[in-house]
Amino acid sequence: MELFEHATREARRAVAPLAERMRPRTLGEFVGQPHLLGEGRALRAALETGDLHSMILWGPPGSGKTTLAALLATQARAHFSAFSAVLSGVKEIRAVIGEAEDRLRLRGQRTALFVDEIHRFNKAQQDAFLPHVERGTLILIGATTENPSFEVISALLSRCRVYVLHRLTEEEITTIVRGALADVERGLGALSLEADPESLAAIARLADGDARSALNVLEVAARLVTDAGGDRRLPATVIEEAAQRKALLYDKAGEEHYNLISALHKSVRDSDPDGALYWLARMLEAGEDPLYVARRLCRMAMEDVGLADPQALAVTLWAKDAYDFLGTPEGELALAEAAVYLACAPKSNAVYTAFGEAREDVHTRPAEPVPLHLRNAPTRLMRDLGYGREYRYAHDAPEAAEAQLDQEHLPEALRGRRYYHPVPRGAEAEIRERLERWRRLRERARAGGGTPEGA
Repeated sequence: MELFEHATREARRAVAPLAERMRPRTLGEFVGQPHLLGEGRALRAALETGDLHSMILWGPPGSGKTTLAALLATQARAHFSAFSAVLSGVKEIRAVIGEAEDRLRLRGQRTALFVDEIHRFNKAQQDAFLPHVERGTLILIGATTENPSFEVISALLSRCRVYVLHRLTEEEITTIVRGALADVERGLGALSLEADPESLAAIARLADGDARSALNVLEVAARLVTDAGGDRRLPATVIEEAAQRKALLYDKAGEEHYNLISALHKSVRDSDPDGALYWLARMLEAGEDPLYVARRLCRMAMEDVGLADPQALAVTLWAKDAYDFLGTPEGELALAEAAVYLACAPKSNAVYTAFGEAREDVHTRPAEPVPLHLRNAPTRLMRDLGYGREYRYAHDAPEAAEAQLDQEHLPEALRGRRYYHPVPRGAEAEIRERLERWRRLRERARAGGGTPEGA
């Protein structure tokens, strides 16, 4: 039976993609993650001693999560069982757990259960692991590209150690590619391909930290060259053709989505148009919905620019309309213009803060009645009850609102409360000056001095 399984594995390896064939078999072949696998580091110690424990490996695609899980299981002499959360459910989980219990009882062998994309399991599916992880029936190794704090239930997370894997550097990617070009047994060594430093740098740059992506590009490029016959060099032009476009790390529903929009928002808030343009380009090139970006730009206009530049919101809405009209790629320029405009505009979050404070008062203070003089009085009964009495219509006065500055507009308990504090920047500087003048007039009116003409 074992001989048959070995023959089956060898047959699969022969037709497997280059990235699968070159998967490291030992710690010595593994490239990257020195913060976890360097001398004295926790995961290296676990590998060397076979001290297998339940863990979550959190990192970007192609950073070595699956490989590390397999190496850990091999080193600990545990049975390695793997399945994907995309294709499996509670039924499959129960079957694997049953096999793990039998294996432990009959052979005394532990089972390392590797769950790829564990963040895709729902709460009930994750709950199914808990008692078996607790008893040690199986060692759970979950892999995820998403922040486990949000995607893995707390009960399971507390029973696992979380190891963060980093995307590979361009130097590490280059090392992996060189190894694949030289390896005669599993790689492309038999083809005698030649790649100059420029070509290797192109692969490393296009892979964007993903070893699997780099090896896929290399494999396609090798096929293009060998199919053409003759020259066995891998020029940068062939690499670009094989890659078609850079494989940007991005998941419109995942953490990287929020990381990038946060970077764009903070670049705008910090008045950095170059940063804003870069992160905007990153999002659009990775396939983000341009209208989502337009909505977020509108929010930035309201939250961070505010009335320091009242045109900011109009500019973002015009950009949204321009994109609607032109589409991609021409309409994306309108979004870029809006991002630069917002980054270069004077900043104020005064209205954002003021509205938040007003809402807080609404939620935490009693809902007092509207003062009588501010109420409408459409019926005689309401007029008899005092609705609208003593209200003074601002436009009847020569200076409009300035003549009514002593009229109260907040409930009794909130008299004198100030929410809006305009900043001394942009258009809000003028608003600030105007409000200060009105406050002085109000104080004088309340003191009985009236409103001086021409004040």
